[in-house]
Amino acid sequence: MNANPSAAENAAAEIRLGLITGVVAYTLWGLFPLYLKLLSEVSALEILSHRIFWSVPFGAVLILLRKQWREVVTALKTPRVVFILAVAALAISSNWLIYVWAVINDRILEASLGYYINPLMYVAAGVFVLGEKLRRAQIVALGLAAAGVLVMTFGAGVFPWVSIVLAVLFTAYGYIRKTTPVGAMPGLFIETSLLAPIAAVYVFSLMISGEAVFQAGDFGMDFLLMLAGPVTVIPLVLFALSARRLTLTTLGFMQYIGPTLQFILGLYYGEAFTPYHAVCFGLIWTGLVIFSLDAVRANQPEPITKSA
Repeated sequence: MNANPSAAENAAAEIRLGLITGVVAYTLWGLFPLYLKLLSEVSALEILSHRIFWSVPFGAVLILLRKQWREVVTALKTPRVVFILAVAALAISSNWLIYVWAVINDRILEASLGYYINPLMYVAAGVFVLGEKLRRAQIVALGLAAAGVLVMTFGAGVFPWVSIVLAVLFTAYGYIRKTTPVGAMPGLFIETSLLAPIAAVYVFSLMISGEAVFQAGDFGMDFLLMLAGPVTVIPLVLFALSARRLTLTTLGFMQYIGPTLQFILGLYYGEAFTPYHAVCFGLIWTGLVIFSLDAVRANQPEPITKSA
């Protein structure tokens, strides 16, 4: 008699943990521009280099605590997996670089638009890469997103390349990692480890030439740059904990927390929000509502019918 309530309580506790860690992860990603604005005097490439370099030691500590070194070693023994993770590393580091550049150049709204488009970009990739067929609601959602991009391009006279490139790179990264048999944290550790020597050489060359902000006498700035490792890794670990405990539908709704907070921060920092922006975001938000409702309906279990 006591087993069932205990199992139900454990399941409920796991879901609660998943919700908490998921909300915190997406909130941290959404508030990331606040951190980057503190580094506005640092170039995007130097920030990226520190983000890569300091993720390695911090990631190593987390892997040790989570006892995942065996998974890291197994992946490193497989050349094909290492090659795939190297490609993934190029995709995610390019995404990071453009995002950092966008934030420090007052283009947070464009960056947030990219992450709103991202779920729809996954659907488009499924069609063009995997040959999947679209449901009617998905066609409508993609059409609305395309219309939003066209409004920005022809109405405001600005093609939102930051949004599109961020969405394409993150979608590519997601598909690459989806097909790679490595966990989130071990995979990120290998990716950043592959790029860390390049990042270290770049920062060292800046220091030699006297162009580096790091180690230039501002200890507060040095600390902020070293903090790039934990700021990068912690949300990913929290997301991994959440993803194991929640349905994909729940995660799908939660992922809008990040770009929504970024959107609010863009307005807070006084970025231009024209009528064309309003129409563009409105069309994409409408598409996302249709997309999300369709996803919920598609993931509902089929009703059980009794035979006569």
